[in-house]
Amino acid sequence: TILEGPDGGWGWVLVAALFVCNTLVFGLMRVFGIFFVEFVHYFGESAQAISWISSIGVATQQFFSTVGAALGNAYGARVVVMAGGFLTGLGLILASQATAVFHLYLTMGVITGLGWGLVFAPMMATVMAHFTRRRTMALGLSLSSIGLSAFAYNPLFQLLIESYTWRGALLIAGALAFNIIPCGALIGPQKHSVVSSYMALSVLLERPYITLVLATSFMNAGFFVPYIHLVALGRGARFSDYQAAFLVSSAGIADIVGRLFSGWFTDLGYFRMIHVLTTWAMLLGLSIALLPVSTLTGSYLVVTVASVLYGFCSGALTALPFSILPQIVGVGRVMGALGLLQMLESGAGLLGTPLSGYLRDITGEFFISFLVAGSFLLVAGLILTTQPHFFSRTDPPLPPKHPLDL
Repeated sequence: TILEGPDGGWGWVLVAALFVCNTLVFGLMRVFGIFFVEFVHYFGESAQAISWISSIGVATQQFFSTVGAALGNAYGARVVVMAGGFLTGLGLILASQATAVFHLYLTMGVITGLGWGLVFAPMMATVMAHFTRRRTMALGLSLSSIGLSAFAYNPLFQLLIESYTWRGALLIAGALAFNIIPCGALIGPQKHSVVSSYMALSVLLERPYITLVLATSFMNAGFFVPYIHLVALGRGARFSDYQAAFLVSSAGIADIVGRLFSGWFTDLGYFRMIHVLTTWAMLLGLSIALLPVSTLTGSYLVVTVASVLYGFCSGALTALPFSILPQIVGVGRVMGALGLLQMLESGAGLLGTPLSGYLRDITGEFFISFLVAGSFLLVAGLILTTQPHFFSRTDPPLPPKHPLDL
């Protein structure tokens, strides 16, 4: 059976803390599109070479989420999240002093990515453990900050880069990231019985979990492409710097609405969560493919509408792969299963954006890049339909506890 969370109380404080953490993790991750153009010009490197910076950061975050989960289970989430906040800020501050792209791989990529990995899984699992009936809404609220920060950060960092250059903007980003530390301090001491295993290795033997991992890996390959390359796509369509930045901002606002709508609708329980997840994955794939098509009109309004559609679908999807985990593995294995999920999908996150940059380098534009990214989401939706009991109206029972759980 799934353990019941209190559905409130201090859990709402942790939702607020996760809200801020996501602003300072994924919000800063999504502002990379602004820095992408600056790095290409400053270092004179190809789009593929610069794309590796964000991909290394995302892949490191996902790969080391398993370490964050294991450490959180062993020593408590509070100290792990606080350490992650320190590394996140440190990596961005060191990146501001980079003199070569390789330095950015190490700082924005490895160090900041490691910090993100220590923050994400323990913080998410802590919030999930505090909610049952309102779990999707709680995650939707906490993850809505990603859309809000995407709206606010893109024009803000465009202004900061123009005022202080990209180095000054990264210094400010690093200072902001240190605010993750007090958010981690809000996590109370946890009893080991609430999260019963360090790594939950038994999930690797269960078909429902492996199917979810495979599907989310394909999602991962295409999901981040628009946030890294949408600004460049807008500039390629001959829009101004601020107009191109506002495309990500408009997607960010729609992202918030999508998260809240998805959380509310999913928690109504009219449809199984696996069906809702599959639907939004396919709709997101179509919306990503629509972005380059919309630039053919030459109309900024049309491209903005396509960006809003993309943002809404992106926000609606984001919380669902995490919300469904307790149904698949049980609350007791969520932190370990979440860490393993992030680690196993990290390869796709590492390759997705550089592939997009490579396709841009050989074609001279981002049209094919976005079509390929969208196709990854469509494939993910098809994979989800192979889940056991997918066409049943009720969720299958949870698997029994396995001795491989460590």
